[in-house]
Amino acid sequence: MIAWMQKHNKYLVVTIWIATIAFIGAGFVGWGTYQYGSKAGAIAKVGDVSISQEKFNFTYQNLYRQVAQAMGGNFDDAKAKEMKLSQRAYQQLVMQAYLLNLAREYGVIVSREELAEAIAQMPSFRQNGVFDKRIYLAFLDARRIKAKSFEAIVRDDLIIAKLMKLLNKKAVPFEKEVIASAISVSDKLRYEVLTPEAVRVTPDEAAIKRYWEAHKNDYRTPKKFKLAILWTDTSDINATEEELKNYYQKNSFNYTDAEGKELEYAQAKQAVERDYRIKKGKKRALLDYIAWKKGKKRASDVTTLALGDPLLSKTLWEAVRQSAPGQLIKPKPVGTRYATLKVEKVIPSRPMRFDEAKKAVEKAWLAEAKKRALKAKAEKLSKTPEALTKVSGYVSLAHTETLAPLNALESSQFLQKLFTSNNKVGIISINKKVVVYSIVDQKITKGDNNLTREVAQTADRIKQGEFEQSLLKELSQKYPVKAFVKGF
Repeated sequence: MIAWMQKHNKYLVVTIWIATIAFIGAGFVGWGTYQYGSKAGAIAKVGDVSISQEKFNFTYQNLYRQVAQAMGGNFDDAKAKEMKLSQRAYQQLVMQAYLLNLAREYGVIVSREELAEAIAQMPSFRQNGVFDKRIYLAFLDARRIKAKSFEAIVRDDLIIAKLMKLLNKKAVPFEKEVIASAISVSDKLRYEVLTPEAVRVTPDEAAIKRYWEAHKNDYRTPKKFKLAILWTDTSDINATEEELKNYYQKNSFNYTDAEGKELEYAQAKQAVERDYRIKKGKKRALLDYIAWKKGKKRASDVTTLALGDPLLSKTLWEAVRQSAPGQLIKPKPVGTRYATLKVEKVIPSRPMRFDEAKKAVEKAWLAEAKKRALKAKAEKLSKTPEALTKVSGYVSLAHTETLAPLNALESSQFLQKLFTSNNKVGIISINKKVVVYSIVDQKITKGDNNLTREVAQTADRIKQGEFEQSLLKELSQKYPVKAFVKGF
């Protein structure tokens, strides 16, 4: 999913935003948080359209959840940072703002009735097939967003959907013929798939040290904090079945499966119990905080942690970053308990010595060395294509097959690159793998009804994607972007 997003990023610009309403309707919960400055302030302005901090947070959470679900839940804040998810969310908002400026110019609007109908139709706000205002208000309260702000976000999505419907471009017959020709071509291949395991590289101390000298600025110790922590447990807070069910009814939209479908009470009960205890335990945690402040209680633990350590929540780390040594930080939930913190000491980041960085440097050097060795092996193999051992059937963009040992997604990515290449013999990289291929035969596949439909859909999709890309490029030159925060 992530590789597909990266490859087709330019076509996702508008479609991601058009899908936002449906995505919220599938059961939105708060996955991931991101904060820059005050909640109410604008982080940027594009033309006449401001991008608020609140809208950025909401967008980031939406994107975080989309990626998390695509990765089967194997996703966290560290991976979000690695993928530069905050920058992606920001770019989405900038592109949306370009389109909103254009919509204003052409007078595209969404009435109050259209907005109300769209929100009323969102599945997460419906019970027994009817819009439930109580669930809607509970959703807004849980997400800490005002109705006015949420409705403004939905209105913007509706305006863009309406604008893009007006600008929808269908392919003409000649364009469909061109696509049909490309899709109908089938190739039979000889090929070999090389993986990093196919090459052996012996660590070279001198080469590793030279690599470190060239990249030493990339290796720094993490910023650390010596923290005093007062833990407040909530696991002993009792709750009746009725209390838990009432809590679930008010917050059911927070409990969904990987597809965004709301879980039944029995399925969500364990999470409901945890959240209920956290809610009820807040008063206890505040009393502990006051007692510590008055000198009647002491910290449960004193420890030194690197910034972002998973022992604490992201919200707490944000508070730590903004706190001065000696300052008490009010309790915030972490798992099934609350943590009240005091920053004892800040230990700044510094460049690592070679002995400290050696393990990470060696890993990076080995990856680079294997990449070079793999490329050399592939180039050597491409000079003797008759030595390629694997043979495929006839493959095309319309009729793909899994080319073992590639998986289905990798095979699809390979074929997309193959059919945009003019080389009879070549090398194509897929993630960390390299495919050496040789086309041994070619034929034209006879069309059928399914192929005709696929041709039409593909031609429309390509034309619309190229149109959207060109439109956004034009709008980016017309509407200047003024960013008010750093980091994007």
